[in-house]
Amino acid sequence: MDFRALQAFVAVVRAGGFTAAADSLRTTQPTVSKLVRQLEDEMGQQLLQRNSRQSRLTDAGRIVFLHAEALLLSAANINAELADLKEARRGELRIGVPPLGPHLFVPLIRAYKLRHPEIELKFFEDGSRAIEAELIEGKLELGGLLAPLDESRFDHVMLIDDRLALLAPTRSRWVRFDTVRLSELAQEPLIMFLEPYMLNERIEGACRQCGFTPKIAGRSGQISFIHELVRSGVGVALLPKSELQSLGPGEFAVSALVDPEIPWRIDLAWLRGGYLSQAARRWLDLIRDKQPMIATHAHG
Repeated sequence: MDFRALQAFVAVVRAGGFTAAADSLRTTQPTVSKLVRQLEDEMGQQLLQRNSRQSRLTDAGRIVFLHAEALLLSAANINAELADLKEARRGELRIGVPPLGPHLFVPLIRAYKLRHPEIELKFFEDGSRAIEAELIEGKLELGGLLAPLDESRFDHVMLIDDRLALLAPTRSRWVRFDTVRLSELAQEPLIMFLEPYMLNERIEGACRQCGFTPKIAGRSGQISFIHELVRSGVGVALLPKSELQSLGPGEFAVSALVDPEIPWRIDLAWLRGGYLSQAARRWLDLIRDKQPMIATHAHG
């Protein structure tokens, strides 16, 4: 069914005649007449009673007019909703957030919602390995991953480039040191993340290079719980320096980790060659706009 013919028919009924309908559609009266005749031929019935003054609906015309109005309204709604999606005025965005990612993502989330308040954000909170699997399966569009990434599989943009630091209780001996060598922690009980998390592998690998196996006091996937375990003296933790900057002064002893430094870089990644919604594209626009602010070194 030709939507132009439906539009012409509805315009004639509403305007009360072909000439007025042609004016409202910004076309010619012969064009409107041709479109209405085409619709009548397709329906196999006369839809309008024509005379010199006005056109009236036949019984068949009343039925077609009722449905034509509904069809045209549905078509207008479809176009409006598609336009909303194109302009990122509605829809949803699924993002993977790593356990140490909230301080990175919360300011971005706030800025994004100010720009696109109608987009619903859905978060998947887990380690890099789980987020990577969800990206590959198409369950997430974007996700924060621990770099380096598989360049053949993912496109990405850097969020932060940081280094790990020692978090210890204020009553520990580490309160006197601005820096600490990793080898000096050989006898310290460590609070680590849950086993699937890739950051554990970085820490354990660096410890092996220094000639020792770390003593694991406990594991958690909740950063606030790790803080409390350290505060209570259960053990010490190795965490990104940027993550520790929000802690109150005097709450903990914080020392830069050296010899070796352990890098912690988070990239926002998406599947190479995969579909990105307009909502996701707008998120990437936001990241690029704020790149100088969020992609900071925290080495000092």
